[in-house]
Amino acid sequence: MKKLLILLAALGGILLFSGCESKGWKTVDGVIVFDTPAREPGQKSVLGLKTAPMETVRVGFIGLGMRGPGAVERFTHLDGVEIKALCDLYPERVDSAQAILVRRGFPEAAPYSGEEGWKQLCERDDIDLVYIVTPWQLHVPMAVYAMEHGKHVAVEVPAATSLEECWQLVNTAEKTQRHCMMLENCVYDFFELTTLNMARQGLFGDILHVEGAYIHDLDAFWDYYQDSWRLKFNRDHRGDVYATHGLGPACQLLDIHRGDKMNCLVAMDTRSVNGLKLAREKLGAEEFANADHTTTLIKTEKGRTILLEHNVYTPRPYSRMYQLTGTKGFANKYPVQGYAFNPDQLADSGVPDHENLNAHRFVSKEVREALMARYKDPIVLDIEAKAREVGGHGGMDFIMDYRLVYCLQHGLPLDQDVYDAAEWSCIGALTAMSLEHNSVPVAVPDFTRGDWNKTDGYRHAMLVQ
Repeated sequence: MKKLLILLAALGGILLFSGCESKGWKTVDGVIVFDTPAREPGQKSVLGLKTAPMETVRVGFIGLGMRGPGAVERFTHLDGVEIKALCDLYPERVDSAQAILVRRGFPEAAPYSGEEGWKQLCERDDIDLVYIVTPWQLHVPMAVYAMEHGKHVAVEVPAATSLEECWQLVNTAEKTQRHCMMLENCVYDFFELTTLNMARQGLFGDILHVEGAYIHDLDAFWDYYQDSWRLKFNRDHRGDVYATHGLGPACQLLDIHRGDKMNCLVAMDTRSVNGLKLAREKLGAEEFANADHTTTLIKTEKGRTILLEHNVYTPRPYSRMYQLTGTKGFANKYPVQGYAFNPDQLADSGVPDHENLNAHRFVSKEVREALMARYKDPIVLDIEAKAREVGGHGGMDFIMDYRLVYCLQHGLPLDQDVYDAAEWSCIGALTAMSLEHNSVPVAVPDFTRGDWNKTDGYRHAMLVQ
C-alpha cells in the first residue's frame, strides 16, 4: 500500500509538472517559474533607450473620462507641446476636452470617437506621443498599436493585466525601439523624490527592506467608473491588481533592473467581505475574487525584501505605506512623514533604557525640513513652484508629465521604461498564481532577459541638464 501511495504521488507530480509546462510554467524546487520567451530576430533591448531630440512634442490623448481631462489640462502648461488629437468613446467627452484647449488659448485638436477612433488617432503621421488614459483592459492593445505605428507611448497604471500582456509591451517596444512609459505618478511625489535622492547619496546606508501599498477606501468612487469596469475587474481577479503606486517607489529605491532584480514573491489574502457585499449590491454578484486585504512579500537577488499591501474596501485612512529600512537610517511617509538615523539609545549610565521607547524616534521637524531642503531632488528644484501651482495629486502628476516631455525633447532615456511597466504590472498575475496555489513562491520574470545588472543604479535625477 505504501509503495502504491508513493507511486501515485510521483505520478501526480509528473502530471502536475507536465500540465504546468504546457501552460508556460513549471515548478522548480517548490517555486512556480514562468517561461521567458526568447527575443525574436531584429529585436533588441531598450535599456537606456535614447531617441532623437524633438523640439516640439506632438501629443494625442486617448481616454477623456476620469483622468484624461486633467492630463490635457496639465499639458497646456508645458512648453514645447502641441496637442494634435483627442479621442474618447463618447464624442461629448471630446467636446469637453476641446473646451479646455480653447480656454487655455490652444487651437482645437482633431476629434476622434467611437469604437475605432483610437486607431485612427494612432495612424496619424503628425503625432509623436500617444497618451493613454482608458480602462485597464484597453491599455495593451492601444499601446501596442501606437508603437507599431511609430509612436512613443505613455499609458496609465497598471500598464498590463497579465504576464502575456507584459511581454507584449516589452516585445513591441524592443521591436519598434519606441518608448513605453507607464504613468506611475507616485514616484514623483515630493517626499519620494527627495528620499530617493537621499538614498542615492548614501544617507540610509545599505537598504535592506522597503514597503509600499495602495490602501484607499474606494466606496465613494465605484460609481464613477464607466459601466462599473473596475469593480467587475476586481470581481473576476484575485491578487494585488493595483500594485504600482506602492511598488514603483520601492523598486526605484532598490535599483530594480538597474543592479538588482525581484526574484520571487509569496502572497496571502483575507476572505472577501466588503468586496462581496459591494458586488452583490451593485452587480448582483454572488462571488468576488479579490480579497478585502492582500499582502505580498518579495525577495530580491541581493537579499532585500519588499512588502506590499492592497485594500480598497475597508474604511482605513489612505496610505501608500512608503517606508525604507537601511543600515544607517529609516524613512517613512504614512501615517507620519519622518526620518531616523542611528539614534543614540544609551542613557547617561551607558546602559540602554528599555523603558524609553521614544528613544527610537524620528529626527525633529526642523531637522527633517533641513534635510529635505538640502537633498531636494534636482527635478523638484527645476519645477517645484509650477508643479504646486498646476497640481495633479499635489503636483506629482505635473512633474511626471514635465519629465516625460523634457526627456523626449532632450533625447534622454525616460525615468520609467517598458521594463518598469512590465515588472510593476506583473504583480497582479503573479500574486493571483501564488494565492491560487496555497501561497507558494512564484518567480518574478526577468523582462530584461538577463540585462538587469547592466545599468549601474537609478540615476534619472542626474539627467537634468
